[in-house]
Amino acid sequence: MKLSALGSVLGYTAVQDDYQDRDLCGGYTSDLLSDVMANAAEESVLITIQAHKNAVAVASMAGIAAIVICNSRPIPDDMVDAARNEQIALFVTDKNQFTVSAEVYAQLEQG
Repeated sequence: MKLSALGSVLGYTAVQDDYQDRDLCGGYTSDLLSDVMANAAEESVLITIQAHKNAVAVASMAGIAAIVICNSRPIPDDMVDAARNEQIALFVTDKNQFTVSAEVYAQLEQG
């Protein structure tokens, strides 16, 4: 699955769209950033409600390619700036984490 499919296929809104359109290898759903650092795979998408720049810092350390913020959480400008600086794609959706996880999983399975 290409990273751009998060927007073009699944309909999530790109908040930071200056990124390399890489292949995603999986996803990880968590709001506990230490859990993300310990367990998320590189080149994956982080599905979370943590809408702050620390989530970007953790994603960068873990090699995560994209973050999807769920439940229409407002995304502060400093998070967008951090994601742009780290070349991490940033999306938002009104859907909850369970739904987004299922959608991302289904899309990954399709290739």
